[in-house]
Parts: sequence; C-alpha cells; structure tokens
Amino acid sequence: MQTKEYKVYKFNELTKEQQQKALLHCWDINVDYEWWESNYDDALNIGLKITSFDIDRSNDCTGNFTDSAEETAHKIETDLGEECTTYQTAKEYLSIRDNIVESAEKDEDGELVDEYKLDSELDDADSEFLKSLLEDYFIILRKEYEYKTSEEAIIETIEANEYEFTEEGKID
Repeated sequence: MQTKEYKVYKFNELTKEQQQKALLHCWDINVDYEWWESNYDDALNIGLKITSFDIDRSNDCTGNFTDSAEETAHKIETDLGEECTTYQTAKEYLSIRDNIVESAEKDEDGELVDEYKLDSELDDADSEFLKSLLEDYFIILRKEYEYKTSEEAIIETIEANEYEFTEEGKID
C-alpha cells in the first residue's frame, strides 16, 4: 500500500486556467439531481400537472390541468400574484373566457341558443390557456437551467460548499 500526498486549493486560489478546468468539471453540479421539482410543485399547487419537459431537442413542456382551467387561472391570480410570469397568461385567459360567455347568443328569455357552440368555444379557450401556461413553464424551466449551469451559479455552489480542488481542477 502506498500513501500519496497532494495539495488542494480553494477555488479562488486556483489560477484562471485551473478555475476554467474546475468549472468544466463542475458544469452539472447544480443540475445533477431533480432540480425542476420545485417548479413541478408550484405548477401542481395551481392545478397544473407538468408531465415532462425537454430543453434540449424538442423544446417543449407537456402537462394537463388537475382542476378546471378557470380554477387554475384564479389560483394563479390569488396565489402567485402579478409579478409571476403566468399571471398575465391567466388574466388574458379569464378575459377571453368572460368575453365568450358574455357574447354567447341568447333568446328573448335569456336562455342560450346554442349551448354546444358555447361549450366548444370554452373548450378551445381552455386548450389555448393550457398551451400558453405550458409555454410559460417551459420558459421558466429553461431560464432556471441556464442559470444553474452558468459560471456564476457554479462558482456560488463551489464557494458555498467550500469545495477544494487539485491542480487539475478536479474536486478533491
């Protein structure tokens, strides 16, 4: 048995070249686990179940409502607030929905003339809302991935965890 000794360095003690090697070795340090779970949970809390997403090839996000589209939109309004990316999408959907209901043709007694047409238009609005909401979540997920794999985020993780490196830039 042999014992080898080698010197380890904090990230800021490495040369610029060694730091670049360390960053390459650690490129996935913030995404080597299920980093998207908090976004999935956030979506589920408002009534949207995200079933998959792909930020590499197909650039899409799939899912379905666990509540009605209208309930989901109202939850976004009350639970997530105006600063959330999905807020404007929800507001637009509710406006469209209200417009469809208000403009539905009624007879002189105030009864719907064509309930099938109203249901069809509402279903179309719900589908468009789902599509737009999934696009919003795709953008949220992609931005989070891009940040987590940025040099800034990788360095923050390295420094927060006080990782040490060999001269080759590998974590000790």
